[in-house]
Amino acid sequence: MIRTGVKPDILTYNALLLGLCNEGKTKKAAYLVKELDKKKLVPNSSTFFALIKAQCARKNPDRGFQLYKSMVKSNCRPNVNTVKMLILSFLQTDDYDGAFGVFKKMLERPIGPDLVVLSGLCTGFSKAWKDRLVMDLLSEVDNGCFSYERYEKVKSIICDSNNEGKELEEKV
Repeated sequence: MIRTGVKPDILTYNALLLGLCNEGKTKKAAYLVKELDKKKLVPNSSTFFALIKAQCARKNPDRGFQLYKSMVKSNCRPNVNTVKMLILSFLQTDDYDGAFGVFKKMLERPIGPDLVVLSGLCTGFSKAWKDRLVMDLLSEVDNGCFSYERYEKVKSIICDSNNEGKELEEKV
């Protein structure tokens, strides 16, 4: 590419970063990020998404969340997919407080959670017997963040999850 006189831009680097991160080659990805600085290219949302995705794949959501915060500080806009990935990654590692922390940060931005995020949070919290977190989530929903239809759907998911937990508790 360089031989033909075409200089790589941020889109080129993002494509390379995403490929490396999908392959789990985070050290090479980190090297490319340093190259961005040398070339005076500014990371964008896609750059951060690739790096966060790599950390989530490595089951390191805390590092992914740090990158999310850097993303916001850099005036890049995370989208619902970035937040969903982080929340689900925290839930997969049974870090429910971390998942709820990402959710709270999500609410500070103009990002509306989808049903996957809400049901994942409620199901995870219910399975972990974190009734307080479920109630916090419901209060966020109740404060008018979401439509009534979504609220009812979330309530039904929580009730189903809580009933499953009670049945398990009775069997033990």
